[in-house]
Amino acid sequence: MYAFDYHRPTSARQAADLASQFEDMKFLAGGHTLLPTMKMRLAGPTNLVDLGQIAELRGIERSGDTLSIGAMTKHAEVAHSADVRQAIPALAELAEVIGDPHVRNRGTMGGSVANNDPSADYPAACLALNATIVTDRREIAADDFFQGIFTTALDEGEIITRIAFPVPSQAAYAKFRNPASRYALVGVFVARFADGVRMAVTGAGSNGVFRMPEMEQALAQNFAPEALNGIAAPEDEMNSDIHADAAYRAHLVGVMTRRAVQAAASRS
Repeated sequence: MYAFDYHRPTSARQAADLASQFEDMKFLAGGHTLLPTMKMRLAGPTNLVDLGQIAELRGIERSGDTLSIGAMTKHAEVAHSADVRQAIPALAELAEVIGDPHVRNRGTMGGSVANNDPSADYPAACLALNATIVTDRREIAADDFFQGIFTTALDEGEIITRIAFPVPSQAAYAKFRNPASRYALVGVFVARFADGVRMAVTGAGSNGVFRMPEMEQALAQNFAPEALNGIAAPEDEMNSDIHADAAYRAHLVGVMTRRAVQAAASRS
């Protein structure tokens, strides 16, 4: 690990001010990606700005048909929140299958979304639920936020403050996990709203999280697994690695989508 200066602001404004002072700076949230890459000297920021003591970036609140979750809220807090379980139980269930207890008690929603790992769970939830990513500068629709593997619409020094989720009538998340890392080989989040159905796939796409409009349209007409008969994920757009090839991931997209639809449909 290269030497660096450590900063611990207590407000989002202080964090933003610190970020503006340094050219080579990284924000530290849960640290599950940043710290290992620094230890392996794959990253060497000269300044770390730790967001862990900023109270305004934590918390869960429901207002009407919107569930708002602070960026520094930990996965375990999302999983165990009565507000989340009442409003969007699928989101709590997703948080409950992230990593292991150590990861869930350290990792944060905002850190995961900002990192946009192609196998992370939260990007699928944000995209399927049509979430709004709120920063210290603006509001960004999920459809515009995720721009490819480890790439987002965030500008340099921009801080995610919270994520606002519209409450769906029905939703579910189905995940085929890597047995070692618990990352999604394929994860599918399906959400049904009064005006249609949205779904998003993580772990499978060669360019990160993505939606499948053809499946969404079929499910909007008939919210049942059989509505997906004859619709397949494009194999040439799937990721292929030592864990699963493109054909297997394309097959799993169909399997996981049907499971998610079945689970969501069973909820009143």
